[in-house]
Amino acid sequence: MNNETRLHRAAALLDDAAHMRREIDQFEPGSFTLDEAYLIQRASIRRRIGRGERQIGIKLGFTSRAKMIQMGVDSLIWGLITDAMVEEDGGVVDLGRYIHPRVEPEVCFLTRRDIDGPLTALEAADRIEAVAPAMEIIDSRYRDFRFSLEDVVADNCSSVGLVVGAWSRKLDGLGNAGVRMQFDGRDVQVGSTGAILGHPLRSLVQASKLLHGAQMVLPAGSLIMAGAATAAQALPPGVHVQCQIGSGAGALGRVEFRAMEALS
Repeated sequence: MNNETRLHRAAALLDDAAHMRREIDQFEPGSFTLDEAYLIQRASIRRRIGRGERQIGIKLGFTSRAKMIQMGVDSLIWGLITDAMVEEDGGVVDLGRYIHPRVEPEVCFLTRRDIDGPLTALEAADRIEAVAPAMEIIDSRYRDFRFSLEDVVADNCSSVGLVVGAWSRKLDGLGNAGVRMQFDGRDVQVGSTGAILGHPLRSLVQASKLLHGAQMVLPAGSLIMAGAATAAQALPPGVHVQCQIGSGAGALGRVEFRAMEALS
């Protein structure tokens, strides 16, 4: 089996597992390199685009120390977002689509200019059209949510869904805004946007470098999920999930959804 065939088979295995809501075993250690894991990820996304989905942005993963510790890895990673992953703010999320979903609070950026090369922090701020509170729904195809760094990258960094709140231009208070995620009004994760690489804007700088290394251009109007501000929380059916970022006049705002099982 040549290398291209091997990587495409891995992409098909992961894509089919997501479609069929089926756990798979981790790949054998050393099955592929990190660079090859990203090739698998893109091949899997191309299958989805071939079915009619549209790529609309990127997500960063393991940008907080809490997430690195939780998942047992030590490197920042990134994945791709398609339009089929977007859930409605205030709507209902069908957990019947997933295997063992979790949710985490994030900050989402909307770009106003192409990102076509490495950026400084000042240049990154100039690329932003708006910012919003957000939550990402993650779901690993691997059994027991256990994986190596290469495994999770190949699996699009466990990204399956996102809920984005109202857009604003409130960039000044992003550096250390309080983050509170609740299930049915009860705190389940509390933290700060400062956990996202010290400041969420640094995620744009890192994203620009990653894109440049992959010889990719992120067009204007794209989403960038900056990474989790806290550890992820297992998502049971029937709960109302709400995330508030910041407080008072400078608050970034709130985003929410209700999780339900097997709606279709």
